[in-house]
Formats: sequence, C-alpha cells, structure tokens
Amino acid sequence: MKKIIASLCFMALLVACNTTPEGYTLNGTISGDIKDSTQVFLKKIGDQNQPLDIDTTLIKNGKFSFTRKSGELELQFIFIDKVNGYVPFIVEDGKIELTAQKDSLNFAKIDGTPQNKFYADFSEGMRLLSNKYNSINTDLKNASSSGDTAAKDALQEELKELIEERKSFEINFIKKNPTALISAFLLQGLAASKKFPEEEVKEMFDALSPEIKETIPGKNIAKSFKKAASVKVGAKAPNFSAPTPSGKKLALNDVLGKVTIIDFWAAWCKPCRAENPNVVNLYNKYHEKGLNILGVSFDKKATDWKKAIEDDGLIWNHVSNVKYFDEIAKLYNIKAIPATIILDEKGVIVAKNLRGEALAAKIATMLQ
Repeated sequence: MKKIIASLCFMALLVACNTTPEGYTLNGTISGDIKDSTQVFLKKIGDQNQPLDIDTTLIKNGKFSFTRKSGELELQFIFIDKVNGYVPFIVEDGKIELTAQKDSLNFAKIDGTPQNKFYADFSEGMRLLSNKYNSINTDLKNASSSGDTAAKDALQEELKELIEERKSFEINFIKKNPTALISAFLLQGLAASKKFPEEEVKEMFDALSPEIKETIPGKNIAKSFKKAASVKVGAKAPNFSAPTPSGKKLALNDVLGKVTIIDFWAAWCKPCRAENPNVVNLYNKYHEKGLNILGVSFDKKATDWKKAIEDDGLIWNHVSNVKYFDEIAKLYNIKAIPATIILDEKGVIVAKNLRGEALAAKIATMLQ
C-alpha cells in the first residue's frame, strides 16, 4: 500500500511539473513615495484605438498583483493613478515580474516569460538608440546657437546615420526573432509606412512563426497584403460610391472612360492643391479623347471641399463622404495624399501615384 501511495504522489508531482499554467500572474514592485491603496489600472487598446479598462487593484507596501486568464498573445498596459507614464507588457501564460520607480514608469523592467524577455531586449536596444539621438540633438542645438556651421552639418549627418541604424535594428530584430510578438508589431508598422519594399515585408512575414501570425498584428499584416493585392497594378479596381457635391450618389463604374484617373485629394492638402493646375490642363487636353477623372476628397467639411472645387476649377466628377480618410481610403489602402490610380477602359489598374510630367506622359501614351 505504501508503494502505491508513493507512486501516486510521484505521478501527481510529475503532472504538476509538466502542466503549463493557464493564465498569468503579474507581480509589480514600485519604489518611490507612493501611498498604500493607490489604484493600479490594467488596460488594453480597443478596436477604435481607445484605452479600455480591464481590471484594477491596489498598491500595498509598494506592491501589487494581477492574476488573470491570458487568452491570445497581446500587448497590455499598467497605469498607476496620478502617476505619469505607463508600463507595457505582453500577456502570456506564466509569472511576469514588473519592477519600476514611481517617477520613471517608462523605464520599468519586465521579466519572467519568453515574450516579455523579447520585449525587454527590444526596449533596451531602442533605449540606447534614443540616448544617442538625445545626445546628438543636444549637441546640434548648441551648434546652431553658436553658429558653428561645420559642427551642425556633421551632427545632421550623424542623425541621418542614426535613423538608418534604427531601421536596421528593427529589421534585424524581426529577422532574428520570428517567434516574438514585438516582431509582428514592428512588421505591421513597416507594412503600414509603405517605406519598405513590399516583397521584403512579405518575406519577413512568411518567416514568422504560425503562433505569431495568428496574433492581432499578424492578422492585420495578412489583411494588408490581401488589401494591397486587390488594388495592385493589373487588378480590377474595386467599385465604390459616395455623394457628389449636390448630394447624389455616384459610383466609380458610372464614370469610366477610355482612361480614368481616380484622384484622391482634399482642400486642406497643399501638395494636392499645387498639383491641381496640372490635372486641369491634362483634363482639358484629353477629355474629348476619352479621359475621365473622379475626384475623391478626404475633407472633413463639405463647405471646404466645394469651395476648393470651385476655386481650383475642377470641372470633372467629384465624390466625398466628408469623413477624412474613410472607407474608400481603406478600400484603396490610401494613407497619404495626393494619390492617383489610373484605370484602362475596363477598369483595370494600369498605374498608381503618378503626378506632373509622369502622369501626363502615361495618359498621352494610353490615348494616342
């Protein structure tokens, strides 16, 4: 009987040692002059980029704790009542240790789980780069104040090199850490910026682990690829409709010509307004040969939109939801203006984001 009991105890211990905890415990230690019963808030960012309250607790003897189910990997934040700053951490099963000083929450240390170690490593690298930036920027201000042109030029070059160093740091981090959630966040930023070749972003995304691809930023990147594919050169332009200045609905498919330019602009956009005379000349020259233009405004006020159309002499078709970067912007993945999409007579995208002489040359070639 004793042997059976001993065997059962050993099995129970073995199971306990090999069971992955279903949830996390975050233990926080805050140094500095902070009163007992000060509230600590656990928050996350919602779908509308607004902070959402998840839980609260109280500080006692400089310590606090949260124990919760973890669910999927995601970034959450610790806020302390009447204390500046916040502490980001990654939710995952296990024990997470947070150590911070009341007056410098942004320099808190997070440890205890693999994803938070990844995040800590990344944060430390970024902190070193930030310190270098602040040092160079201070020297640059001093050089400007003293009129030292040579030093100013040299420091500006150092800043440019530092910007490139930061880009390299982020890219190398992503490539070296395909199982890190922070890699997906960084890659999401690269994809959204449009400043990095899509092929390379896709290659780095493909290298991410299956688990990371299923996180919120991973899914967002996949969606962005799908959306980009739907409006790439060679794809049929997605149809849409919106109100005209008179309030009637007008669809893209209703105004297709032999060549159609979808011109994304706004009254508040100075580069757009500067480009408008070129577009007017192009329209006057080629409209009778089959050029149509559909202006899509991302204005916030209808009065501004309508006045700009009149002031700039934009006599082609126009639509706007007057909602800034709206669902049409999302449909066409437009994040900055001016932007143009050029379509053939079948509504197929043949070119994107041409302006000035390049746009005129393309239209001339298509309507010869």
